[in-house]
Amino acid sequence: MSESGTKQVKQSVLADFKVGVDTVIFSVDTEGNRILVLLVKREDEPFLKYWGLPGTLVRNGESLEDAAHRVLVEKIRVNNLYVEQLYTFGGPGRDPRELPESFGVRYLSVSYFALVRFAEAQLIAEGMSGIAWYAINKLPQLAFDHNQIVEYGYRRLRNKLEYSPVAFDVLPEVFTLSDLYQFYMTVLGENFSDYSNFRTRLLKLGFLADTGVKVTRGAGRPASLYRFDSDAFAPLKDKPLVFI
Repeated sequence: MSESGTKQVKQSVLADFKVGVDTVIFSVDTEGNRILVLLVKREDEPFLKYWGLPGTLVRNGESLEDAAHRVLVEKIRVNNLYVEQLYTFGGPGRDPRELPESFGVRYLSVSYFALVRFAEAQLIAEGMSGIAWYAINKLPQLAFDHNQIVEYGYRRLRNKLEYSPVAFDVLPEVFTLSDLYQFYMTVLGENFSDYSNFRTRLLKLGFLADTGVKVTRGAGRPASLYRFDSDAFAPLKDKPLVFI
């Protein structure tokens, strides 16, 4: 058989796939002005003792979403959480177990990203050496292609904040505009907007409801508490809106 014929035969063979779910859990620490990523240390080959993203292989009869939520509830306790499917990473060779001399099985990673507040999220295995929050700008070399997954997830998170109300899934039910501004500034950086323009823009759009309650923090003036009004936001949901 010619070389081209052999190549065609190889290309026609269907791959044997295993499907995994990897979760990029971002934590917004407004007090420390940093974004954190939850990592776990691998206890098996390949990449033994490497840090990586929390993940799992999908079980029989289990949906991708259920697998992602199973990973989340095994790692953190949190009341306010945003979760979204991110991307499917399935390039040949992304997993050493795909090598012919190993198992020869292709491994797909359907990744999800989750968003929580650092002050609220509690690690279930807190204090153990195999799980930890890492600042996004200080990540080690991770297992597999997990550095790439984190990078992709962080880009999605930043873009998502600019045109959708995902922050309100993570914030407490009531919050000050300063709380909201600090959240955005932590994720997007100090130069994304000045506070005055941010405040004016959001209040003009009309989906923040003033509760009529004020809080005093420190020596400053009392600040109004607001609530996200999903009904008022509904007409804006499908519009190309940048509200920050």
